[in-house]
Amino acid sequence: MSATHEIAIIGSGPAGLMAAEAAATAGARVTIYERMPSPARKFLLAGRGGLNLTHSEPLAGFLTRYSEAQAHLAPLIESFSPDALRAWAEELGQECFVGSSGRVFPKSFKASPLLRAWLRRLEALGVELRLRHEFRGWDAQGRLRFETPEGESLVEANACVLALGGASWPRLGSDGGWVDLLLAEGLSVAPLRPSNCGFEVNWSPVLKSFAGFPLGPVTLTGAGRSLRGECVITDYGIEGGAIYTLSAGLRDAIERDGAAELVIDLRPDVSHETLAARLGRPRGGQSMSSVLRKSGGLPPVAAALAREPGPLPADPAALAERIKALPLRLTGVRPIARAISSAGGLRFDDVTPDLMARARPGLFVAGEMLDWEAPTGGYLLQACFASGRMAGQAAAEFARSAPAHDKV
Repeated sequence: MSATHEIAIIGSGPAGLMAAEAAATAGARVTIYERMPSPARKFLLAGRGGLNLTHSEPLAGFLTRYSEAQAHLAPLIESFSPDALRAWAEELGQECFVGSSGRVFPKSFKASPLLRAWLRRLEALGVELRLRHEFRGWDAQGRLRFETPEGESLVEANACVLALGGASWPRLGSDGGWVDLLLAEGLSVAPLRPSNCGFEVNWSPVLKSFAGFPLGPVTLTGAGRSLRGECVITDYGIEGGAIYTLSAGLRDAIERDGAAELVIDLRPDVSHETLAARLGRPRGGQSMSSVLRKSGGLPPVAAALAREPGPLPADPAALAERIKALPLRLTGVRPIARAISSAGGLRFDDVTPDLMARARPGLFVAGEMLDWEAPTGGYLLQACFASGRMAGQAAAEFARSAPAHDKV
């Protein structure tokens, strides 16, 4: 089978859908191709516990969350800011609110109502959605190749936006299979690595029995950063919001050194001196477990964690030091398939400011396929939306002059 379209969007996650909306709003004829039986599966999963669209912090601070990629992403996010994203959601009938942490959610707290309204808007714009189309690259004539249940489909397009996601949660559609396709086109791709991920720890059998227990609020220090937050003990190690925020530096340390040290302050609201004084009170007949609970203020999971480095010190000052600066050795990074997101991707040096591949005019790339990473908290989706919008607008502009260009 073969077909010709003005713009082909490959991938129906938030970056792909936003690219389709931007291109269609600019007057282009748009078709979305998706390998899965339904669109935006990872987007729906991300919203299962509450769809965190973006964050309310001032834009200057917001942009620093993208670290090395800030210079490249800043123009995209400034052109489609967190405020613009909130306004866009509300145009779809999804009023937003700011949570106590500054994160922005739709009042429905779910992804499905927003997605349904979004798909209706795209349909009204004339956007077609073709499911079970797996992208296989280009043929000798430069046509897009798709594997479908009916066999191979070849598509000519005046412009194309790739928004195939990273490599986390591959069962939902983003498996990083596009890396070799881009490398074959002469493009440079930074290796895909887990981001916003958990870490492995060689727990004792006692600590493993606390798998699933939350820990916090605590202060975590690792890879040159400290922050206060919460995490969760797992049977393999540790994960959770505060861990995810530190994950890039911890991952890099493990890749470089084979392990990383994480220091946990189990009682961040109490000074070392105050804690030592409490622990030094006469114990009477109390067990150490009772002392940790009553004088140390530690719940059972924290008390068990305090024992992990070895026998507890008898000296109150040394015991307070153990509680305030508990060393934890991280021995490994959880697989990318279990990470919330992925780092790496098409290097920004290989794309123009409007996200067109320099080696292949008319090919645009958006979302997690680009080489950036950010913590959870709304920063991931914001960059996906903003880059998708930029790529869609640029693809529409390119397609308007398509007769002067070769097909993608």
